[in-house]
Amino acid sequence: MPTATRLFDLAYLQQETAPGFSMFSYKKETNWVAVSNTAFIEQVNQASKGLLALGVEPGEKVALISENRIEWNILDFAIQQIGAVVVAIYPNISASDYTYIFNHAEIKNCIVSSKKLYTKIASIKDACPLLEHIFSLDTEVDLPNWQTFIATGTSITDEQLQLLRDAVNTDSLASIIYTSGTTGNPKGVMLTHRNLLADTISSEYSFPVERGDRALSFLPVCHAYERVFQYVYMYKGLTIFFAQSMDTIGEDFRSVRPHIFSAVPRVLEKVYEKIKATGEQLTGLKRSIFFWSLRVGEQYTLENRSWWYDIKLNIARKLVFSKWREALGGDIKGIASGSAALQERLIRLYMAAGIPIYEGYGLTEAGPCIAVNCFKRGMKIGTVGLPLINIEIKLAEDGEILTKGENNMIGYYKNAEATAEVLKEGWLYTGDIGQWVDGKFLKIIDRKKEMFKTSGGKYIVPQQLESKLVESPLIEQVMVIGESRKFPAALIVPNYANLLEWSKNSAPSLTKLSKIEFLSTAEVKQQLENELNRINQNFGSWEQIKKFAIIPNEMTVETGELTPTLKMKRKIILQKYEREVEDIYNS
Repeated sequence: MPTATRLFDLAYLQQETAPGFSMFSYKKETNWVAVSNTAFIEQVNQASKGLLALGVEPGEKVALISENRIEWNILDFAIQQIGAVVVAIYPNISASDYTYIFNHAEIKNCIVSSKKLYTKIASIKDACPLLEHIFSLDTEVDLPNWQTFIATGTSITDEQLQLLRDAVNTDSLASIIYTSGTTGNPKGVMLTHRNLLADTISSEYSFPVERGDRALSFLPVCHAYERVFQYVYMYKGLTIFFAQSMDTIGEDFRSVRPHIFSAVPRVLEKVYEKIKATGEQLTGLKRSIFFWSLRVGEQYTLENRSWWYDIKLNIARKLVFSKWREALGGDIKGIASGSAALQERLIRLYMAAGIPIYEGYGLTEAGPCIAVNCFKRGMKIGTVGLPLINIEIKLAEDGEILTKGENNMIGYYKNAEATAEVLKEGWLYTGDIGQWVDGKFLKIIDRKKEMFKTSGGKYIVPQQLESKLVESPLIEQVMVIGESRKFPAALIVPNYANLLEWSKNSAPSLTKLSKIEFLSTAEVKQQLENELNRINQNFGSWEQIKKFAIIPNEMTVETGELTPTLKMKRKIILQKYEREVEDIYNS
């Protein structure tokens, strides 16, 4: 297959190899609308000409803020092929972050998806002196929309566009992605066409899909993780279906019947929780079979299974797990999981259900994927797999993961000091601590900066503890604390629905209380303490959780405790719950 040297070449290569193939599909009212690669390229070229007529120049940064929809992909390539730079931004960050990014990246033109986002960006225009134009992708609203500048693009000739397209080379800057750090202002990761294509071609080798398969996309495409997956789908010749929303994801699974999709652990946890809730409603023999199957699934391994276990597994698959596959459409070949660690227990359950989970690891600065459990080269549950082909990984003396390859960013925009801290002699210092399993599979231990010492000098690795704690059906979210304190403790967001279910039999009088009252009762606190005591047996005495505080409301992006990639902003959470933390250590 011919290789691409620029990202937008992916569309032209697909048109060359399979002209007229349905490259994308989106839901309009009740029907899925297919968009061929030929039609897509025509729209990309129209948008490019419109941007040129607007005055966008090579090297200029253009902000693109939208949920997943075909217009995002059209503009992604339209901006790139005139030599401009896509600044892909999350639709749900704060106004202060937008202001910082717009000024830092010298944004003149911004394209948003909706009236709501238009209003939000318009509200900061006075604080962003370079910002000239805001356009909406929604054409139904009475606002300047992207068709406005596209209509003026008819004055640009094909020859003018081709000259600019030819001037873009593989080392041209394609995109700046501002990482939503857990502290301080976001940093602008500069990724060239070479960086993103190298990761695309390295990643495509790892997943069991083929030309003509269907991919469902619902993670934010502005993040490098989903974005590169979409590039992989284009490269492999898959049709990309855009989920309508997270509220309709179940319907979309059944309608699209995807062969593959990428997900973060929270999505897979919620799918499992919904399936488990259905099992909770069963009675008698059906209920017994359901939970017997879960117990069988939790024992799943990739190797050294006994013949007796395989008999039980086949029964569980036929009676229970087949319905899991149907819930995901029935044709699933694999799910790529990344961004954070997925509970081993859930991986085993999904794999037992015949739903392969390809857990991987990466970071935006690496374009982003650097390791994955690979269907061709090997898998190991509990690890993030093998280094991708063409990518090197080694561990520093302190266990920090270092990586080298053409996928690595060229640096942070306007931040030479931060760049020098992480790029040294061709190696990217990830800030993550890892270890090798069986000599070749990478396991993530924790963030280097998130490890801490108690006042007794003992090292605590919070991510390891947290990943075990959230395996509990009673714990929705948890953050382990204790830096320079006497002992580790935890801020726990309980799983209210499961605790309420528990109380129906064990403490029925509690069900009449409000959520806040319910979570404040001695009975609930005792039940959570019992659960902690059970889980603590997995930890060394110095790292066991001694005390905890209950946080009644889920930590979210909107409330400021999580980054858009659902990582905890630990310092902000500690500030927000300072009183609860002090109560833990002063009581």
